[in-house]
Amino acid sequence: MGRHKKSVNRPIVPDAKYNSPVITKLVTRMMLSGKKSTCTKIVYEAMDKLKAKTDKDPLEVMLKALENVKPLVEVKSRRVGGATYQVPVEIRGARAEALAMRWVITAARSRSGHGMADTLASELLDAYNNTGTAYKKKEDTHKMAEANKAFAHYRW
Repeated sequence: MGRHKKSVNRPIVPDAKYNSPVITKLVTRMMLSGKKSTCTKIVYEAMDKLKAKTDKDPLEVMLKALENVKPLVEVKSRRVGGATYQVPVEIRGARAEALAMRWVITAARSRSGHGMADTLASELLDAYNNTGTAYKKKEDTHKMAEANKAFAHYRW
């Protein structure tokens, strides 16, 4: 048991434009060097581009895209008697959401060419359509867990 108090999960304030805490989380995860207003501008611009591309509510498109990228299982290293096994473990909801956002942001940053708003909108649209780099990352994670399910009894 730890000697310190458990950390308190603070309530997340919804963003101003869409009134969604998910967008607030996306902005804070995307932020570099404390530039929150720049990040907010990029996310809102990406949402406008999503609206133009799909003619649907951009918040619903983004939420569906993140839902499509959320992993259900992941592998964790477990050392047993000198050997290291990749043990598949289920993921809780908050971690799955965090991983999905991280993968989408990383995939958008790695795309070349246009600005961040364009690449973020494209990556979210790809994730919405079950394609793209972030979705492939989820599939690879699931394949790895499936391949190592023989070691599931080492779960702790």
